[in-house]
This record gives sequence, C-alpha cells and structure tokens, in this order.
Amino acid sequence: MAYRQTPSVEARLQDNRSRILRAARTLVSEGGWKEAQVANVAAVAGIATGTVYRYFPSKADLFTEVLSKVSQREVDVMSEIAASEASASVRLHSAISTFVCRAMRNPRLAYALIAEPCDKAIDAERMTYRAAISEVVRMIIATGQSSAEMRSDIRSDIAASVIVGGFMEALIGPLSPFSQQQHQDTDSYQREVAALADQIATLACTSVAPAPNTVRQLPRRTT
Repeated sequence: MAYRQTPSVEARLQDNRSRILRAARTLVSEGGWKEAQVANVAAVAGIATGTVYRYFPSKADLFTEVLSKVSQREVDVMSEIAASEASASVRLHSAISTFVCRAMRNPRLAYALIAEPCDKAIDAERMTYRAAISEVVRMIIATGQSSAEMRSDIRSDIAASVIVGGFMEALIGPLSPFSQQQHQDTDSYQREVAALADQIATLACTSVAPAPNTVRQLPRRTT
C-alpha cells in the first residue's frame, strides 16, 4: 500500500515551503540575488540548510520560484487594469504608472526582478515575466487600435515590446542600489515617484497616440 501523507504532515510541509519562499523574498528585497544565500534563507526561515534542499534542489530553483511568484503578482495587477472599462489610453497609462509606483515601493526587489545580473535560470524566468508584461500591454494597444484610439500603422506586439523595454530601462537608474534614494515615507519622495510614473506612462502613451489628421504645410517660397 502506498504511503499517504496525513493532512497535518501536508500542512507542515506546505508551511515549510512557504516560510522558505518568504525568507528568500525578504533577503532578495534587502540585498539582491547575491546576498540571498541558501544558508541565510534557512536561518531566516528558522530551519536547517539541508531542509531547504528538500523542497528546492538548487539555489536557482528556489529563486526562480521567488521571481515567478513575485512577478506573477505584477502581471495580475496590470491584467486587472487592462480588463477595466476605461478607454485604452487610460488603461495603458494606468497600467504603466501603477507598475512604476509598485516597483519604487520596493526598489531593491524590483531591481533584482528587472536588471540585476543573475544565474541563467533566473534570467530565463525574468524573460518569461517580461514577455507576460508585454502581452498585457499588447492587448491594451490592440484594443486601442480597434477603437481607433491608437495608431494602427504599427504592429501591436512591436509597440508593446518597445514600450515595455522603454519603461523598464527607464526604471533601472531610479531602482539601482547605487542611486541616492530618499526615505520612502517622505512626501517629497512620494511626489517624485508619482511624477516619474506619470512621465514614463505619458511617453509610452504618446508613442501609440494617433497621428494628426492633417500636417501643417510650410509656407511656399516665392521667387
């Protein structure tokens, strides 16, 4: 007869796994991928180092799942905005500005998700995350093109790739642990974040805005 785990055993195993993931996320938030060693994760989770490997065969497996879970939440937030009843341009601006504000809420973690050098396995998961964000943006643009809110002379997938690449690149400097960050609880910091989010989102929306119906003609030269 095959052994079946009791509900209490299953609950304990799931609790250990959740504690490991929370500890890993905390360490990445504090010091990035390099500082989040398995031994440190075990210490924060309150378990033995060997126990971590019972749930995750390698460090890469552990942090790939951390990235997957955190990034999926960001995709879900943007997807909720994309599914709203607002106009396509409003949804695009809101999705991007919300992404920026959420990233700046935890800059060290966001930097690890977006730009910090990491293992190949983690980087591959990061590309999956970026592709998912691009798909959300593409759907908003496609809707905007269908309703003539957005220019239709460019492919929606290309526009989405350019926009996502642009706003993620724009965040690298502000998110970098080497940049001078103010305390997040100050009013001036919050105003700067709001302005940054608005400017990045506005530029993104401008890139897909409809072209003017008419082009101003230059005065004709007389001889």
